[in-house]
Amino acid sequence: MSRSPYARIRLLLPVAAATAAVTATALLAAGCSSSDSGSTGTRASGGASRSAAQQAAADTAVSDSGAQGLQSAYQDAVKKVLPSVVQITTGQDLGSGVVYDDKGDVVTNAHVVGDAKTFQVSLATGGKPLTARLVSSFPANDLAVIRLESPPSKLKPASFADSSKVAVGQIVLAMGSPLGLSSSVTQGIVSATGRTVSEGASGGGTGATIPDMVQTSAAINPGNSGGALVDLDDQVIGIPTLAATDPQLGSGAAPGIGFAIPSSAVKRIADQIIDHGKVTDSGRAALDVAVRGVVGQDFQPAGAAIVSVAKGGAAQKAGLQAGDVITKLGGTPVTTVQSLTEALADDKPGQKVPVTYLRNGATRTVQVTLGSL
Repeated sequence: MSRSPYARIRLLLPVAAATAAVTATALLAAGCSSSDSGSTGTRASGGASRSAAQQAAADTAVSDSGAQGLQSAYQDAVKKVLPSVVQITTGQDLGSGVVYDDKGDVVTNAHVVGDAKTFQVSLATGGKPLTARLVSSFPANDLAVIRLESPPSKLKPASFADSSKVAVGQIVLAMGSPLGLSSSVTQGIVSATGRTVSEGASGGGTGATIPDMVQTSAAINPGNSGGALVDLDDQVIGIPTLAATDPQLGSGAAPGIGFAIPSSAVKRIADQIIDHGKVTDSGRAALDVAVRGVVGQDFQPAGAAIVSVAKGGAAQKAGLQAGDVITKLGGTPVTTVQSLTEALADDKPGQKVPVTYLRNGATRTVQVTLGSL
Protein backbone atom coordinates (compact mmCIF):
# COMPACT_ATOMS: atom_id res chain seq x y z
CA MET A 1 0.00 0.00 0.00
CA SER A 2 1.33 3.40 -0.92
CA ARG A 3 2.33 5.91 1.72
CA SER A 4 2.38 9.68 1.75
CA PRO A 5 4.50 10.87 -1.23
CA TYR A 6 5.50 14.10 0.44
CA ALA A 7 9.00 14.47 1.81
CA ARG A 8 8.11 17.29 4.14
CA ILE A 9 4.93 18.43 5.83
CA ARG A 10 4.55 21.60 7.84
CA LEU A 11 1.98 22.45 10.46
CA LEU A 12 -0.47 25.26 9.92
CA LEU A 13 0.81 26.64 13.22
CA PRO A 14 -0.87 29.46 15.12
CA VAL A 15 0.44 32.89 14.23
CA ALA A 16 0.86 36.11 16.16
CA ALA A 17 -0.42 38.71 13.69
CA ALA A 18 -0.15 39.59 10.02
CA THR A 19 -1.67 41.62 7.22
CA ALA A 20 -2.28 40.45 3.68
CA ALA A 21 -4.22 41.22 0.52
CA VAL A 22 -6.79 38.70 -0.64
CA THR A 23 -7.93 38.26 -4.24
CA ALA A 24 -11.27 36.59 -4.99
CA THR A 25 -11.61 34.36 -8.06
CA ALA A 26 -14.92 33.78 -9.84
CA LEU A 27 -15.55 30.56 -11.77
CA LEU A 28 -17.70 30.78 -14.89
CA ALA A 29 -19.73 27.89 -16.31
CA ALA A 30 -19.36 27.49 -20.07
CA GLY A 31 -22.45 27.70 -22.26
CA CYS A 32 -23.32 25.35 -25.12
CA SER A 33 -23.02 26.27 -28.75
CA SER A 34 -24.97 24.81 -31.64
CA SER A 35 -25.27 25.39 -35.36
CA ASP A 36 -28.46 26.67 -37.05
CA SER A 37 -29.56 23.56 -38.92
CA GLY A 38 -32.53 25.49 -40.28
CA SER A 39 -30.41 27.89 -42.34
CA THR A 40 -30.67 27.44 -46.13
CA GLY A 41 -29.37 29.20 -49.22
CA THR A 42 -32.75 30.84 -49.70
CA ARG A 43 -32.71 32.48 -46.26
CA ALA A 44 -31.89 36.16 -46.31
CA SER A 45 -28.44 37.01 -44.89
CA GLY A 46 -30.11 39.32 -42.39
CA GLY A 47 -32.19 36.45 -41.04
CA ALA A 48 -29.12 34.27 -40.58
CA SER A 49 -27.37 37.07 -38.78
CA ARG A 50 -30.25 37.54 -36.40
CA SER A 51 -30.34 33.80 -35.64
CA ALA A 52 -26.64 33.79 -34.76
CA ALA A 53 -27.11 36.80 -32.52
CA GLN A 54 -30.04 35.15 -30.79
CA GLN A 55 -28.01 31.97 -30.21
CA ALA A 56 -25.11 33.99 -28.83
CA ALA A 57 -27.47 35.78 -26.48
CA ALA A 58 -28.91 32.44 -25.34
CA ASP A 59 -25.40 31.05 -24.74
CA THR A 60 -24.49 34.12 -22.71
CA ALA A 61 -27.65 33.76 -20.64
CA VAL A 62 -26.82 30.12 -19.88
CA SER A 63 -23.26 31.06 -18.94
CA ASP A 64 -24.41 33.89 -16.71
CA SER A 65 -26.98 31.64 -15.07
CA GLY A 66 -24.36 28.99 -14.33
CA ALA A 67 -21.95 31.53 -12.91
CA GLN A 68 -24.64 33.10 -10.76
CA GLY A 69 -25.68 29.66 -9.49
CA LEU A 70 -22.13 28.75 -8.50
CA GLN A 71 -21.56 32.13 -6.91
CA SER A 72 -24.78 31.76 -4.94
CA ALA A 73 -23.69 28.31 -3.73
CA TYR A 74 -20.38 29.80 -2.53
CA GLN A 75 -22.12 32.67 -0.78
CA ASP A 76 -24.72 30.41 0.83
CA ALA A 77 -22.01 28.12 2.21
CA VAL A 78 -20.10 31.07 3.63
CA LYS A 79 -23.25 32.59 5.13
CA LYS A 80 -24.29 29.33 6.79
CA VAL A 81 -20.94 27.95 8.00
CA LEU A 82 -18.66 30.94 8.68
CA PRO A 83 -20.59 31.92 11.86
CA SER A 84 -19.52 28.52 13.25
CA VAL A 85 -15.79 29.17 12.70
CA VAL A 86 -13.97 30.92 15.54
CA GLN A 87 -10.55 32.39 16.24
CA ILE A 88 -8.67 30.92 19.20
CA THR A 89 -5.99 32.91 21.00
CA THR A 90 -3.51 31.30 23.35
CA GLY A 91 -0.80 33.52 24.76
CA GLN A 92 0.68 35.43 21.84
CA ASP A 93 -0.48 32.92 19.20
CA LEU A 94 -3.76 32.26 17.47
CA GLY A 95 -5.45 29.55 15.42
CA SER A 96 -8.96 28.54 14.43
CA GLY A 97 -11.74 26.31 15.71
CA VAL A 98 -15.22 25.08 14.81
CA VAL A 99 -18.29 25.30 17.08
CA TYR A 100 -19.30 21.68 17.66
CA ASP A 101 -22.50 22.00 19.71
CA ASP A 102 -24.75 24.56 21.40
CA LYS A 103 -23.19 23.81 24.80
CA GLY A 104 -20.08 25.76 23.83
CA ASP A 105 -17.80 22.90 22.75
CA VAL A 106 -15.31 23.91 20.07
CA VAL A 107 -13.15 21.42 18.16
CA THR A 108 -9.67 22.41 17.01
CA ASN A 109 -6.16 20.97 16.54
CA ALA A 110 -4.12 19.71 19.48
CA HIS A 111 -1.15 21.71 18.21
CA VAL A 112 -3.28 24.88 18.36
CA VAL A 113 -4.00 24.49 22.08
CA GLY A 114 -0.49 23.22 22.86
CA ASP A 115 0.08 23.19 26.61
CA ALA A 116 -2.46 25.93 27.32
CA LYS A 117 -5.51 25.33 29.52
CA THR A 118 -7.43 28.59 28.97
CA PHE A 119 -8.15 30.50 25.77
CA GLN A 120 -9.80 33.57 24.33
CA VAL A 121 -12.30 32.76 21.58
CA SER A 122 -13.55 35.36 19.09
CA LEU A 123 -16.77 34.55 17.25
CA ALA A 124 -17.20 35.37 13.56
CA THR A 125 -20.37 37.23 14.50
CA GLY A 126 -18.35 39.73 16.53
CA GLY A 127 -18.51 40.83 20.15
CA LYS A 128 -15.99 40.59 22.97
CA PRO A 129 -13.69 37.54 23.12
CA LEU A 130 -15.08 34.71 25.23
CA THR A 131 -13.11 32.64 27.73
CA ALA A 132 -12.77 28.91 27.08
CA ARG A 133 -11.08 26.05 28.91
CA LEU A 134 -9.54 22.83 27.66
CA VAL A 135 -11.74 19.74 27.86
CA SER A 136 -9.10 17.34 26.54
CA SER A 137 -6.47 16.99 23.84
CA PHE A 138 -5.66 13.92 21.75
CA PRO A 139 -2.27 14.57 20.12
CA ALA A 140 -2.22 11.18 18.34
CA ASN A 141 -4.87 12.55 15.95
CA ASP A 142 -3.94 16.21 16.50
CA LEU A 143 -7.42 17.02 17.79
CA ALA A 144 -8.68 18.82 20.89
CA VAL A 145 -11.91 20.16 22.35
CA ILE A 146 -12.21 23.39 24.31
CA ARG A 147 -15.40 24.67 25.99
CA LEU A 148 -16.73 28.21 26.28
CA GLU A 149 -17.37 29.13 29.91
CA SER A 150 -20.40 31.26 29.03
CA PRO A 151 -21.65 30.25 25.57
CA PRO A 152 -24.00 32.79 23.97
CA SER A 153 -27.60 31.76 23.39
CA LYS A 154 -27.34 32.15 19.61
CA LEU A 155 -24.20 30.00 19.25
CA LYS A 156 -24.35 28.22 15.88
CA PRO A 157 -22.86 24.69 15.71
CA ALA A 158 -21.52 23.50 12.37
CA SER A 159 -22.89 20.49 10.54
CA PHE A 160 -20.31 17.73 9.95
CA ALA A 161 -20.50 15.55 6.83
CA ASP A 162 -19.83 11.85 6.38
CA SER A 163 -16.29 12.13 5.04
CA SER A 164 -16.44 8.65 3.49
CA LYS A 165 -18.60 10.25 0.78
CA VAL A 166 -16.10 13.01 -0.05
CA ALA A 167 -15.08 12.78 -3.71
CA VAL A 168 -12.02 13.95 -5.62
CA GLY A 169 -12.88 17.04 -7.65
CA GLN A 170 -15.49 18.24 -5.16
CA ILE A 171 -15.46 22.03 -4.67
CA VAL A 172 -14.51 23.08 -1.14
CA LEU A 173 -13.98 26.25 0.87
CA ALA A 174 -11.37 26.69 3.63
CA MET A 175 -12.52 28.95 6.48
CA GLY A 176 -10.41 30.23 9.35
CA SER A 177 -7.90 32.88 10.41
CA PRO A 178 -4.88 32.53 8.09
CA LEU A 179 -2.06 34.85 9.14
CA GLY A 180 -4.37 36.31 11.76
CA LEU A 181 -6.99 37.46 9.23
CA SER A 182 -10.17 36.30 10.95
CA SER A 183 -13.15 34.94 8.99
CA SER A 184 -11.16 34.42 5.81
CA VAL A 185 -12.42 32.13 3.03
CA THR A 186 -10.52 30.50 0.16
CA GLN A 187 -11.71 28.02 -2.46
CA GLY A 188 -10.38 24.93 -4.21
CA ILE A 189 -11.18 21.28 -4.77
CA VAL A 190 -10.62 17.95 -3.07
CA SER A 191 -7.36 16.81 -4.66
CA ALA A 192 -7.17 13.34 -3.09
CA THR A 193 -8.52 11.30 -0.20
CA GLY A 194 -7.07 8.60 2.04
CA ARG A 195 -3.66 10.25 2.52
CA THR A 196 -1.52 9.15 5.46
CA VAL A 197 0.51 12.15 6.61
CA SER A 198 3.04 12.60 9.42
CA GLU A 199 3.65 15.95 11.09
CA GLY A 200 6.89 16.93 12.77
CA ALA A 201 7.32 16.92 16.53
CA SER A 202 9.43 20.08 16.46
CA GLY A 203 8.19 23.64 16.17
CA GLY A 204 5.03 23.01 18.15
CA GLY A 205 3.88 19.86 16.34
CA THR A 206 2.52 16.72 17.97
CA GLY A 207 4.51 14.26 15.86
CA ALA A 208 1.24 12.54 14.93
CA THR A 209 0.78 10.28 11.93
CA ILE A 210 -2.78 10.75 10.73
CA PRO A 211 -4.54 8.40 8.28
CA ASP A 212 -7.32 9.01 5.74
CA MET A 213 -6.64 12.73 5.42
CA VAL A 214 -8.32 14.86 2.77
CA GLN A 215 -5.92 16.64 0.42
CA THR A 216 -7.11 19.97 -0.96
CA SER A 217 -5.97 22.72 -3.30
CA ALA A 218 -7.76 25.40 -1.26
CA ALA A 219 -5.22 27.89 0.05
CA ILE A 220 -4.53 27.20 3.72
CA ASN A 221 -1.87 28.98 5.73
CA PRO A 222 -0.58 29.34 9.32
CA GLY A 223 -3.59 30.26 11.44
CA ASN A 224 -5.97 28.05 9.42
CA SER A 225 -5.23 25.19 11.82
CA GLY A 226 -8.40 23.94 13.46
CA GLY A 227 -10.70 25.76 11.04
CA ALA A 228 -13.17 24.27 8.58
CA LEU A 229 -12.95 22.68 5.15
CA VAL A 230 -16.49 23.02 3.83
CA ASP A 231 -18.42 21.58 0.88
CA LEU A 232 -21.16 23.35 -1.08
CA ASP A 233 -23.79 21.44 0.91
CA ASP A 234 -22.79 23.70 3.82
CA GLN A 235 -21.13 20.90 5.79
CA VAL A 236 -17.67 20.56 7.32
CA ILE A 237 -15.78 17.73 5.61
CA GLY A 238 -12.49 18.23 7.47
CA ILE A 239 -10.30 20.27 9.83
CA PRO A 240 -7.32 21.91 8.00
CA THR A 241 -4.16 20.83 9.81
CA LEU A 242 -1.10 20.44 7.58
CA ALA A 243 0.44 21.89 4.45
CA ALA A 244 3.16 20.39 2.29
CA THR A 245 6.50 22.10 1.79
CA ASP A 246 8.71 21.96 -1.29
CA PRO A 247 12.17 20.64 -0.32
CA GLN A 248 13.70 22.83 -3.03
CA LEU A 249 12.19 25.90 -1.40
CA GLY A 250 13.54 25.15 2.06
CA SER A 251 10.71 25.93 4.45
CA GLY A 252 8.53 27.43 1.71
CA ALA A 253 5.08 25.97 1.22
CA ALA A 254 4.24 23.90 -1.83
CA PRO A 255 1.23 25.84 -3.21
CA GLY A 256 -2.08 24.06 -3.40
CA ILE A 257 -1.18 21.03 -1.27
CA GLY A 258 -2.91 21.06 2.10
CA PHE A 259 -4.40 18.36 4.32
CA ALA A 260 -7.46 18.19 6.55
CA ILE A 261 -8.44 15.64 9.21
CA PRO A 262 -11.62 13.97 7.87
CA SER A 263 -14.87 14.97 9.55
CA SER A 264 -15.83 11.40 10.47
CA ALA A 265 -12.62 11.06 12.50
CA VAL A 266 -13.24 14.49 14.04
CA LYS A 267 -16.72 13.47 15.15
CA ARG A 268 -15.53 10.14 16.58
CA ILE A 269 -12.80 11.75 18.67
CA ALA A 270 -14.76 14.86 19.70
CA ASP A 271 -17.79 12.85 20.84
CA GLN A 272 -15.61 10.72 23.14
CA ILE A 273 -13.83 13.75 24.60
CA ILE A 274 -17.13 15.49 25.28
CA ASP A 275 -18.85 12.39 26.71
CA HIS A 276 -15.95 10.93 28.72
CA GLY A 277 -13.37 13.69 29.05
CA LYS A 278 -10.90 11.57 27.08
CA VAL A 279 -10.61 9.27 24.07
CA THR A 280 -11.67 5.74 25.00
CA ASP A 281 -11.61 4.16 21.53
CA SER A 282 -9.35 5.83 18.99
CA GLY A 283 -10.01 3.36 16.20
CA ARG A 284 -6.23 3.42 15.66
CA ALA A 285 -4.04 0.31 15.86
CA ALA A 286 -1.04 -0.01 18.18
CA LEU A 287 1.69 -2.51 19.00
CA ASP A 288 1.87 -1.25 22.60
CA VAL A 289 5.62 -0.68 22.48
CA ALA A 290 8.08 2.18 22.85
CA VAL A 291 10.63 2.18 20.03
CA ARG A 292 13.68 4.04 18.74
CA GLY A 293 15.32 4.10 15.33
CA VAL A 294 18.47 2.09 14.61
CA VAL A 295 20.96 2.10 11.72
CA GLY A 296 22.78 -0.76 9.99
CA GLN A 297 26.44 -1.29 9.23
CA ASP A 298 26.10 1.11 6.29
CA PHE A 299 24.75 3.75 8.72
CA GLN A 300 21.40 3.75 6.94
CA PRO A 301 18.06 3.41 8.82
CA ALA A 302 17.54 -0.30 9.48
CA GLY A 303 14.49 -0.68 11.71
CA ALA A 304 12.64 0.27 14.89
CA ALA A 305 14.17 -1.19 18.05
CA ILE A 306 11.79 -2.00 20.90
CA VAL A 307 12.78 -0.11 24.05
CA SER A 308 9.94 -1.38 26.21
CA VAL A 309 6.68 -3.33 25.89
CA ALA A 310 3.45 -2.52 27.69
CA LYS A 311 2.40 -5.15 30.20
CA GLY A 312 -0.43 -7.20 28.74
CA GLY A 313 -0.17 -5.30 25.45
CA ALA A 314 -0.26 -6.62 21.88
CA ALA A 315 3.53 -7.01 21.56
CA GLN A 316 4.02 -8.77 24.88
CA LYS A 317 1.19 -11.20 24.18
CA ALA A 318 2.89 -12.10 20.89
CA GLY A 319 6.25 -12.69 22.57
CA LEU A 320 8.06 -9.54 21.40
CA GLN A 321 10.48 -8.06 23.90
CA ALA A 322 12.85 -5.17 24.50
CA GLY A 323 15.86 -5.35 22.19
CA ASP A 324 13.97 -6.82 19.23
CA VAL A 325 14.32 -4.74 16.05
CA ILE A 326 11.15 -4.56 13.94
CA THR A 327 11.95 -4.62 10.21
CA LYS A 328 8.56 -5.29 8.64
CA LEU A 329 4.87 -4.91 9.55
CA GLY A 330 2.66 -6.98 7.29
CA GLY A 331 4.12 -6.44 3.84
CA THR A 332 5.53 -3.00 4.63
CA PRO A 333 9.26 -2.59 5.34
CA VAL A 334 10.02 -0.75 8.58
CA THR A 335 13.24 1.31 8.54
CA THR A 336 12.37 4.13 10.95
CA VAL A 337 10.02 4.90 13.82
CA GLN A 338 7.95 7.02 11.43
CA SER A 339 7.62 4.21 8.88
CA LEU A 340 6.35 1.91 11.65
CA THR A 341 3.82 4.53 12.72
CA GLU A 342 2.67 5.03 9.13
CA ALA A 343 2.30 1.29 8.63
CA LEU A 344 0.16 1.01 11.77
CA ALA A 345 -2.01 3.93 10.60
CA ASP A 346 -3.45 1.72 7.86
CA ASP A 347 -4.45 -1.07 10.27
CA LYS A 348 -7.24 -1.47 12.83
CA PRO A 349 -7.34 -2.67 16.45
CA GLY A 350 -7.93 -6.42 16.66
CA GLN A 351 -6.41 -7.03 13.24
CA LYS A 352 -3.82 -9.82 13.04
CA VAL A 353 -0.62 -8.89 11.20
CA PRO A 354 2.76 -10.61 10.80
CA VAL A 355 5.63 -8.69 12.40
CA THR A 356 9.16 -9.46 11.19
CA TYR A 357 11.97 -8.66 13.62
CA LEU A 358 15.62 -9.32 14.43
CA ARG A 359 16.65 -10.97 17.69
CA ASN A 360 20.29 -11.83 18.36
CA GLY A 361 21.06 -11.49 14.65
CA ALA A 362 18.32 -13.94 13.56
CA THR A 363 15.24 -12.93 11.57
CA ARG A 364 11.91 -14.07 12.98
CA THR A 365 8.22 -13.48 12.25
CA VAL A 366 5.30 -13.57 14.66
CA GLN A 367 1.56 -12.96 14.31
CA VAL A 368 0.41 -10.02 16.45
CA THR A 369 -3.17 -9.09 17.28
CA LEU A 370 -3.00 -5.30 17.27
CA GLY A 371 -4.12 -3.26 20.25
CA SER A 372 -5.64 0.24 20.36
CA LEU A 373 -3.69 3.49 20.35
